[in-house]
Amino acid sequence: FERCTEIQGMALPHTLAGLDVAGRAQTGTGKTAAFLISIFTRLLAENPERAPHQPFALCIAPTRELAIQIEHDAALIGKYCGLRTLAVYGGMDYDRQRNHIAAGVDLVAATPGRLLDYVQKKAIDLSKVKVMVIDEADRMLDMGFIPDVRRIISRLCRPEGRQTLLCGATLDQTIMERAKNWMR
Repeated sequence: FERCTEIQGMALPHTLAGLDVAGRAQTGTGKTAAFLISIFTRLLAENPERAPHQPFALCIAPTRELAIQIEHDAALIGKYCGLRTLAVYGGMDYDRQRNHIAAGVDLVAATPGRLLDYVQKKAIDLSKVKVMVIDEADRMLDMGFIPDVRRIISRLCRPEGRQTLLCGATLDQTIMERAKNWMR
């Protein structure tokens, strides 16, 4: 990177300071890089104690393609950080994903359905998540994912103990109203 995009320049000072942020910008403007840089910076600085099946950061996304893209971007941005990222979604070998979680992951990018399946089977513990990202929040909170998002958030620590980031192309007042209880 030579310089920040507009959304990165506006978001990074706040996200790096540990504040909750709702970022609205069009696709391709660097929202993913902004939240990944914040997550990796915080994780490398804090390096908190947690069990292998307790990720530091969680990013939920509406589609498997987006979860895979986040995992790919994390691999590129964090190439020399030694951090482990995993995309968790349906249609992929269930036991293979579960084994990766058990071996230890720092960031999980997941679709809600598969993530909740692992939560119910106690394969993943979300209680130590320090950064929660709802990517494409406009789609997530408009497409019938609201009950799943609520169930996921109920497994996290309280908003005071975590950083919550919302990203999307169209974060309107309705979306912000739905998310206000999840953010500081």
